[in-house]
Amino acid sequence: MAIFTSLPRTLTVLSALTMISACASSNTSEFNAPVGSFLDQGSFGNATMNNTLAQTGQIDLAVSLTERFAREVPNTVNFAFNSSTLDAASMSALDMQANWIRQFPEIRFRVYGHTDLVGSNAYNKTLGLKRAQAVVAYLSTRGISRSRLEAVVSYGKTQPLVYTQGPEVRNRRTVTEVSGFVESHPMVLNGEYASVIFREYITSGAPASTLSGTSGETTGG
Repeated sequence: MAIFTSLPRTLTVLSALTMISACASSNTSEFNAPVGSFLDQGSFGNATMNNTLAQTGQIDLAVSLTERFAREVPNTVNFAFNSSTLDAASMSALDMQANWIRQFPEIRFRVYGHTDLVGSNAYNKTLGLKRAQAVVAYLSTRGISRSRLEAVVSYGKTQPLVYTQGPEVRNRRTVTEVSGFVESHPMVLNGEYASVIFREYITSGAPASTLSGTSGETTGG
């Protein structure tokens, strides 16, 4: 019974605090406002909360890092029709991938190969694998250990982005994703988190460079 009687009082206090915050926001600017005059809206504690959740296993770190990887660098490269050859745009994207990957030696990656819908299933399965292998080979020349490129997988023409029977460059792609961790206990955000962030900060200033691509072969999507 005490729980229910205290609930309205709690809601009243929260409402009052919200009104005070709104008045402060409307009557004074952030620049001129005294410290502490604005109520925290929740963002202040997010970093600590996320670290705690990660260390207690409540967040799938591989998923979180995959999402971050895709936000910060192009995780997809595209290919010419019936080709596994990396062009200049693909190599530029892979250079950015390699720069990101080098900052996190704790992480493993997997490369998925895809094709468009032109050609047979068997042929496109092979072609998709060649595309994934071309990406792995290139990343290895950029200083990424093959032991961290855990596997190359071909989906062939089974997962098109654009469903069309004709040639479609958006379907002719590879996708690089985080697949796991080098150590058996995947706790990147632990006591070594500061050193990881420092390493990321230092290596992020490394200048990009260019290198010739790899070649593929003929007939397929």
